[in-house]
Amino acid sequence: MEYIVYILFSEKHNKTYVGFTSSLIERFKSHNELATKGYTIKYRPWMVLHIEVYQSKNEAIIREKWFKSGVGRDYISKLKK
Repeated sequence: MEYIVYILFSEKHNKTYVGFTSSLIERFKSHNELATKGYTIKYRPWMVLHIEVYQSKNEAIIREKWFKSGVGRDYISKLKK
């Protein structure tokens, strides 16, 4: 199974969101349409800014945590430009 680390961007609100999933299309639909509570519903619409594919869940979790660190947030801010 593949795991995808993704970064979403809300241009309207200038917000980013980092997560991981094994099904990007379903997860993206949840963030943009289906979910009724949580952080992401407040900042819709979202677009996919960046994705990375990993072969193990552990690798994906490590990378997701890196994106949420200070260095990772700096990396994300450069992607938005």
